[in-house]
Amino acid sequence: MKIIFLIFLLFSAVYGFNQSFQFNGHIASNGRAVSFAKVILSDRFSVLSNEEGDFSFENIPLGEYELNVKAVGYKDFQQKVNLNKNITDLQIELEDNELQLNTVVVTGTMRETSIANSPVKIEVLSQSFFKGSPVYSVIEAMQTVNGVQEQVNCGVCGTNDIHINGMEGPYTLVLIDGMPIVSGLSSVYGFNGIPTSLIDRVEIVKGPSSTLYGTEAVGGVVNIITKSPEESALFEVDANYNTHQELTTDFSITPQLSKRVFTTFSGDYYFNNRKLDHNQDGFTDIPLNNRISLFNKWQFKTKDNKDLLNLAARYYFEDRFGGVLHWTKEDRASDSVYGESILTKRVELIGSFIIPTVKRNFKLDFSANYHEQDSYYGDVSYKAQQQVYFSNFVWSQKLAKRHYMIAGLSNRYQIYQDNTPSNTDENTYVPGVFIQDEFDVTDRLKLLGGVRLDYHFNHGLIFSPRFSLKQQFGSTTALRFNYGTGFRQVHLFTEDHAFVSGARDVVILEELKPERSHNATLNFNHSYAFKGYGNFDLDLFYTYFQNKIIPDFDQNPNLIVYQNLSGYGISRGISASINHAFSIPLRVRMGVTLMEVFEMTKDSNNLSVKEQQFFAPKFSGTFGVNFNWKKIGLEFAYQGRVMGPQRLPDFAEPFDRPDQSPWYTIQNVQVTKSFKNINLELYTGIKNIFNYTQPSPLIDPMNPYGDNFDTSYAFGPLQVRRFFLGIRWNIKRK
Repeated sequence: MKIIFLIFLLFSAVYGFNQSFQFNGHIASNGRAVSFAKVILSDRFSVLSNEEGDFSFENIPLGEYELNVKAVGYKDFQQKVNLNKNITDLQIELEDNELQLNTVVVTGTMRETSIANSPVKIEVLSQSFFKGSPVYSVIEAMQTVNGVQEQVNCGVCGTNDIHINGMEGPYTLVLIDGMPIVSGLSSVYGFNGIPTSLIDRVEIVKGPSSTLYGTEAVGGVVNIITKSPEESALFEVDANYNTHQELTTDFSITPQLSKRVFTTFSGDYYFNNRKLDHNQDGFTDIPLNNRISLFNKWQFKTKDNKDLLNLAARYYFEDRFGGVLHWTKEDRASDSVYGESILTKRVELIGSFIIPTVKRNFKLDFSANYHEQDSYYGDVSYKAQQQVYFSNFVWSQKLAKRHYMIAGLSNRYQIYQDNTPSNTDENTYVPGVFIQDEFDVTDRLKLLGGVRLDYHFNHGLIFSPRFSLKQQFGSTTALRFNYGTGFRQVHLFTEDHAFVSGARDVVILEELKPERSHNATLNFNHSYAFKGYGNFDLDLFYTYFQNKIIPDFDQNPNLIVYQNLSGYGISRGISASINHAFSIPLRVRMGVTLMEVFEMTKDSNNLSVKEQQFFAPKFSGTFGVNFNWKKIGLEFAYQGRVMGPQRLPDFAEPFDRPDQSPWYTIQNVQVTKSFKNINLELYTGIKNIFNYTQPSPLIDPMNPYGDNFDTSYAFGPLQVRRFFLGIRWNIKRK
């Protein structure tokens, strides 16, 4: 009997040891499949999830295991599983981490993909980024983005633009919901008028994207994605006030009209009427401003809850002034009391219609905008109007499992007219066609190729190719390479208003040809888990310009001379950034950019001469520290920027100034107290903690109607330290 019992035990042990199961599961996050996640069983067995988020283990022995799931852009997942029970379909839901690598983006490839999977590197500024410090426009917020620089072009009226990797503002294309809205005339002041209240996120692509978006997308693309009415709170308000008497108020109302129709109405009001003159040059340090922006967006769904039509409209009005302190509105157009008074009116319409076919692979995007500027720079009148109509008819289709094709027809029609004697009026129509193929060669290697063909009436056919490569190494490391060409038709008097602001005369020596460029970028990205988790980015960039058009301030101190560069221009450099979230609720980000931007020209002896570009620092750095004490609802945000020396314009004696700017830093701090039970936030802080401002940006301010008056010597902040206090409140939709 004992022998039979021992044989039975031995048979049971052998049978139990040999018994195994096939173990299946699915990984998702917020309704989206998580591809290429690493699934580990007690450090003994591991697999990767496929593109649909599915995974499978085969021949796993019975027993209890520790299940671990790791994926770039998500928090690690842990769970005990007992394979004594037959588990055939385990559903795993991953949580986002703070690195945003799983955020869905559209700008780089014109289709939805996550940051981690995109073959084009994309940086995203979320709503939490804009809440870290109160800003009065998108352009101000970008001061703490690595490799992006706000450049003030006029020390009186405060016009500014964005420099990406050292390339001037006109090289950056600004989109709203994928449509080119801010360009030409509107680029002078229009960028300042985009309030943060209507923003869901901002996507930034550094490098050319002319294949998809046409001209102006030479240095990079800034795509402002507006909030979705379906996902917005019923009511939101955000207001703040500072010790310089600047007031801003944002609000939005989002009722749900039906199960398939949503709308949101939002507004932004900014008011600044205090004349400050801390640099004691007799002029306002920053322009006075009375600005309002109203925005309405509609979202229509199909019966099966898919997007059908998005339609948005915005109205914008601004009354801006900069000038001598005793100027009043009665002095507008005065030839004795100097002031720069700019009135701007603007209307925008943006839409996207998905044609309801079976495959939903046809889409029509369209936009229209009207921009009117009525200005006086001293006694010089500048009145201009611009109308831009744009459409993209896009077809997209996944082919042969590994190819994703996008093709489209675009149309751009622009009308521009002004009252200057330079005969800059134009009426242009530019049709274009583009095609792009995103090819998954393997699960880890992606190739993207595309071409675009535009027809310009004055310049003929313009060919713009593009190539991208992304190689994934494991689940945490990726290498990206991008190459593209750029083409930019210059609208001189809409991009540089120096001919009306300041006493220098503008001289154009020849008929200006379009600028062309070749750009290559190499990006290395690595995510890691150490004392929390984080990711590291390293970028190399190089741009070669032909026919570059640059303002020559050195040839004659009383002139600005424009002509196509006879040589070539180069923008090259390296940038690195790290973003780390500790195990405690502390997050740190740091970034550094080293670059050189210069032109190679010929001197009188036909020898090559290297000239550094103005306002292009060889070093810049950004940083941010966030600590969120959730238990008591307190968040601390500290952010800043460090700027290295920049080459500055030269001026003749007795108005000569240093030709290099000093090192300086701008740092801000904010503390936010949250009351979760009533959806209320109170915040306060300091901007420009160390109170750094540059000396007066004006040349000969005592004689603004004279031949030497100039407003272009602006390299740093002009506004001193200020304290602010604000409130945010929202009502969630049930």
